[in-house]
Amino acid sequence: MEQYVLPILFFVLIGAAAGVLLAVASKLLFVKTDETVENITAALPGANCGGCGYSGCEGYAKAVAEGSAPANLCKPGGPEAVAEISRILGIEVVDSEREYAYVRCNGNCDACSDKFTYIGTNSCAAIEKFYNGKGNCSFGCHGMGDCIAVCDNNAIRVEKGIAIINPELCGGCGKCVKACPNKLIAFVKESQRYAVRCSSCDVGKVTKAVCKNGCIGCGICVRKCPKGAVVLNNNHAEIIADRCNGCGACMAACPVKCIQELPVCGK
Repeated sequence: MEQYVLPILFFVLIGAAAGVLLAVASKLLFVKTDETVENITAALPGANCGGCGYSGCEGYAKAVAEGSAPANLCKPGGPEAVAEISRILGIEVVDSEREYAYVRCNGNCDACSDKFTYIGTNSCAAIEKFYNGKGNCSFGCHGMGDCIAVCDNNAIRVEKGIAIINPELCGGCGKCVKACPNKLIAFVKESQRYAVRCSSCDVGKVTKAVCKNGCIGCGICVRKCPKGAVVLNNNHAEIIADRCNGCGACMAACPVKCIQELPVCGK
């Protein structure tokens, strides 16, 4: 029995010494965390989507705490997150409005025909490499669902060959915006009433020949808008949300009906 006592004592002493060293090291090497960063991170939705331009929620929280980023960059968090972050920082609440993703294309199968039959990988990024897609409009939605694959909220569906986003379900993460190879998806503010559902950069004659629903860049909407909220950019109309008063004159004047009323969220 005695032959086991010394080895046991030896290991007990080593364990005790290691415990003391770890306790001392934890005190000496302790890094104090910034409670402000922790509180801001807790106020964010935790999506880590990168839509704010930072690597994740913690990275954005750190930038806000340091004063290098504004408090209203988190689209998934919306006004609620902005209000809480402002409270944590002790500042006046920054203006914020919920935004959701919107597909700027209405060239469905009834309006735009295909130039070839595609048999291959079911991916927008893949079909884009073949003559800018199978549709006659090279600026249109390919309808293969790359945006659906990255959406965590089941907010996107493909209807008649083009993607449709449900604003009620959209979390505002921006993953679909990055996934679309034709850059057709953009954010619109919840208060915005009208949007141009076309992104064609072709001249009007070409657009009209390939898509019945495409913007022909005629400029009638520009002339009819009383607030100067509609402009022509790359041969198609665009609405400047901050100038729009929601009168609907542009939609009423559009001869191809590519300007459409946006849904009212919550109704």
